[in-house]
Amino acid sequence: MAEAGVRLDAGQVRSLWTFHTLLRKRNAELNMTRIHNFEMMVIKHYVDSIVVSGLFDLPSPLLDIGSGAGFPGIPLKIACPEKKLVLAEGRARRADFLKEAVDLLGLEGVEVFSGKVTQRFDIPVRGVITRALEDIPGTLQRVFPFLPGGAPVLFMKGPGCDKEIEEAAEKAGAAFRLALDKGYELPLIGDGRRLVVFERRIEEVSHPAFAGPVREIESPSNREYRKLAALLTGQGIRKHGMALFSGARPIGELLGSYRDSCKGWITQRRGGPPPPQEAADLLTWYRLSAPLFRELDVSGTGNPLLLAERPPLPTWKGGPLPEGCTLLIPFQDPENVGAVIRSAAAFGVAQIVLLAEAANPFLPKSQRAAGSTLFRVPLFKGPSLKEIDAADLPLVTLSARGRSVAAFDFPRRFALLAGMEGPGLPDRLRKGKALAIEMEEGVESLNAATSVAVALYAWRRGR
Repeated sequence: MAEAGVRLDAGQVRSLWTFHTLLRKRNAELNMTRIHNFEMMVIKHYVDSIVVSGLFDLPSPLLDIGSGAGFPGIPLKIACPEKKLVLAEGRARRADFLKEAVDLLGLEGVEVFSGKVTQRFDIPVRGVITRALEDIPGTLQRVFPFLPGGAPVLFMKGPGCDKEIEEAAEKAGAAFRLALDKGYELPLIGDGRRLVVFERRIEEVSHPAFAGPVREIESPSNREYRKLAALLTGQGIRKHGMALFSGARPIGELLGSYRDSCKGWITQRRGGPPPPQEAADLLTWYRLSAPLFRELDVSGTGNPLLLAERPPLPTWKGGPLPEGCTLLIPFQDPENVGAVIRSAAAFGVAQIVLLAEAANPFLPKSQRAAGSTLFRVPLFKGPSLKEIDAADLPLVTLSARGRSVAAFDFPRRFALLAGMEGPGLPDRLRKGKALAIEMEEGVESLNAATSVAVALYAWRRGR
């Protein structure tokens, strides 16, 4: 293994030895391998099976068609325990051997399929691997109907397979592309091998209910899906400048008032097309498999999602404030960020500055609370709460030890700041124009977003 660049720990070596012992024991009756020399078994079976994991990023779950004595599936599982595998074997006695081996080794995430893999195969997989099964075109034709777009088919071949590759490109070129053709040698004996990988093309399909582009996505390794999934994080939103929106009302408002920002309609396979509005022809319809859609649908409603460009977030430079209220948001809870933005839009703040501590306002939980108001109020990226200086701003803060907000005469231009959830405001900012919201005795505090909403209402009422 070391000669082939494979590193196994002691437990993995013991598992291979246990498998080898079982194979030796059962081979006499099942005739699963004609190689009996110990060193040749190790090199031509175990090393040859495992070495491909270092040549290509294996998908999971991976279907091993014609696994036979468990090659390459079982050695691959021992070397890559995090991968899920389906070992398919049409000969019943060999399938029974595979089940015995899986049970003996205690392999989790391995399923044995006893039967021939046909175009009707219905176990969800993200890729296929075969070793000495049939020619490349035959396997590609076999797996095409059930393999998702972007999924690889790995062929473990000898060096003389150029004719098969040419024939596959001719017969299956519309459905598959050649992704890898890598030659290598087995250690110690120098036998030539070749790893050939064809990738299922991601097709752009049409749908009778929708005239725009339709994308079918079934694989988590799909490039477009990975981009969509990245939008569940603040880093992904910043990188791609996009966000996912949910909820019938927010989506309807975006399609109606901000149609140029709307880019994609995301549903499960059984979901309907975008609504017949003027914006529909601007959208790409992403039809996802149910498991992939559930990953994006963090609220769990099953309703369509909308992909939209987020408004720009220019850097706030301070300086003279516009007339009215400039709201500074330090909240780390996305729901609080969304809720306070909605209140800010309702009460007419001039601008919102998201401090460095604040959660990204376009995270799913935030935008679900804010809706289309994210597009209605100017948003700026601001400094850290630690850098805010009351001497530089007409600052009004919210503090339990301040004067009553009900009797306060707000200035024409001011910045309103509430403390972070939990720690509140730094002591240096509690001085000066600090406002408190009167409450019943025994209640320690209000939710941060609610406190800001009450203060904004008092300001609006005073105006």
